[in-house]
Amino acid sequence: MEKFFKFKAHGTTFRTEVLAGFTTFLTMAYILFVNPGIVAGDITGLSFGSVFVATALSAGVTTLFMGLYANFPVALAPGMGLNAFFTYYLVLTLGYSAPEALAAVFLSGIVGIVVSVTPLRKMVVNAIPKSLKLAIGAGIGFFIAFIGLKNAGIIVANPATFVALGNIKAPLVLLAIVGLLITLILLARKVYAAVFFGMVATAIIGVVMGMAGVAGMPTLPTTAISMNLDFSLVGLFAKGIVPLLTNHSIISVVVVIFSLFFVDFFDTAGTFVAVSNAAGLVDDKGNIENVGKAFIVDSSATVIGAIAGTPNVTSYIESGAGIEVGGRTGLTAVVTGILFLLALFFSPLLSVVTAAVTAPALIVVGILMAQQMGGIDWEDFPTAATAFLAIISMALTYSISTGIAVGFIVYPVLMVAARRQKEVSVMTWVLLAVSFLYFAK
Repeated sequence: MEKFFKFKAHGTTFRTEVLAGFTTFLTMAYILFVNPGIVAGDITGLSFGSVFVATALSAGVTTLFMGLYANFPVALAPGMGLNAFFTYYLVLTLGYSAPEALAAVFLSGIVGIVVSVTPLRKMVVNAIPKSLKLAIGAGIGFFIAFIGLKNAGIIVANPATFVALGNIKAPLVLLAIVGLLITLILLARKVYAAVFFGMVATAIIGVVMGMAGVAGMPTLPTTAISMNLDFSLVGLFAKGIVPLLTNHSIISVVVVIFSLFFVDFFDTAGTFVAVSNAAGLVDDKGNIENVGKAFIVDSSATVIGAIAGTPNVTSYIESGAGIEVGGRTGLTAVVTGILFLLALFFSPLLSVVTAAVTAPALIVVGILMAQQMGGIDWEDFPTAATAFLAIISMALTYSISTGIAVGFIVYPVLMVAARRQKEVSVMTWVLLAVSFLYFAK
């Protein structure tokens, strides 16, 4: 193992790597319950059990791949924001069937692999201004938080004001509020795996309230372990490829695939830079160790995830928790991957996870993603206007891709107006044209 992972060269030990793997898993474990909460249900027609299996399976396999192939201490799982895009935009808004949406995810992964193994990777990264990358991440944060507030009943529809405060005295709404406060307090106290433990605490409170006869509350499972796994989503994407390409306009499909790829790609790039700097895996020239292999794994993970039956699988910034306790090599990822695979057998625990339990996690993840706004240059008007319009468009149109398209149109136009067109790359103009086609479709 020393020869394979090179512990000494990275200043770590076997024990430290195992501890880091456990820490990363606990920090990410919330996705096992949040992803089914977003993807499964009446909108997609997918069952909680099948999405849970797809989530654990894809996270486990791809994280093992990252550790063994790239020797990189980063774990992967279905991405927050991308899962909401899958359910609320592809299926609910565009009318894609679940197989068609999974087919779009699969094709976006293929595009990602092509970009990752060619010089296109550097071209795409350099084409998009930093401010727009940060704005997209922050906008997705607002989008996710809005979904969480809506699912919890804290925010409800109102014909006069569009949205309004819900009935905060209702048991489910009250449970979500209490869970949110608990999670925020844990984060403020810098507790590891605060989101996961916040969900656990919320579920326990919900179970207790349920026992008291409050309708709609989580129920206590009769067993914690089950060998009855639902693999029905594996390969489902294949049934959606032909309908996707024949039942919808090509321009619409291209924009969807690009949006999935774009969000995944730049989220991954940001994650790699952040965790690599924290782990000391960056050389004097700013080059990240094994980043080429890591990008290939991340792109392949989306393909693997689509085959398993889940939206884009991507690298998680929560991997930084494991790095903070000393994780430096792929063994950290291997341990995390094994734990995700073991989690496959704990599906009965889903009975305690309701919308009120997952909503606080969605809101908190939204807060953490929105912090990226701090890196935007708000003193520069073209940058500020682009970022603001991209962010607010995502939340108010209930569409991540619309926000991205708005950003791609506004930025080059304002840069030309400011006589700074030389700062706009050729690729950005290409993206402007694609965005116009998106709105003209």
